[in-house]
Amino acid sequence: MSLEELRMPVAQSRIGYRIAKRLIDIVGSAVLLLLLAPLFLVIAICIRLDSCGPVVFRQTRLGLGGKPFTFYKFRSMCTDAEESRKKILHMNEVSGPVFKIKQDPRVTRVGKWLRRYSIDELPQLFNVLKGNMSFVGPRPPLPDEVRRYEKWQLERLSVVPGITCLWQVSGRSKLSFDEWVQLDLKYINSRSILLDFRILLKTIPAVISGEGAY
Repeated sequence: MSLEELRMPVAQSRIGYRIAKRLIDIVGSAVLLLLLAPLFLVIAICIRLDSCGPVVFRQTRLGLGGKPFTFYKFRSMCTDAEESRKKILHMNEVSGPVFKIKQDPRVTRVGKWLRRYSIDELPQLFNVLKGNMSFVGPRPPLPDEVRRYEKWQLERLSVVPGITCLWQVSGRSKLSFDEWVQLDLKYINSRSILLDFRILLKTIPAVISGEGAY
């Protein structure tokens, strides 16, 4: 089924919550981008010294209501990672339409360190500032993944996607895909500014420990 044929839900939420969440996203991402600018420079140098190719990896992901947007990450894989993925599909260690393996041969030396502590995700602060992502929300999926979703799983696309979410502070890649979605739906049905702050606070130790990271 094509993406155009899928009916993407959009969840309703209180206007006060939407305004507060957006203000937090704008101010928070702008401040962090300024403070982390020196770190971004160091990471960029390390990536370029380690392997040839762009520093930032760009990819099409789906956001609120299935709307596509350009998703940013520090490049942690070889430049032909997307093309070589089909050769290692049999190594997938996660159920459902997603693809993840612990010892991915496409990951560079610097990339292993970046992914271990989720540092490769930092450029998504630009996505937050632009408004196609938030600090907290379901992780944005690839279009090919969404084409294989079951109807109930499409609910993940009913809110703005985020950098961190409930499943990332509840075991991360140790969970099955259905468990990810169930946690995403739990977040969608009970989302609030207070819950967002709780998830953000839990994200810090989860990232530092590197537990469940692929």
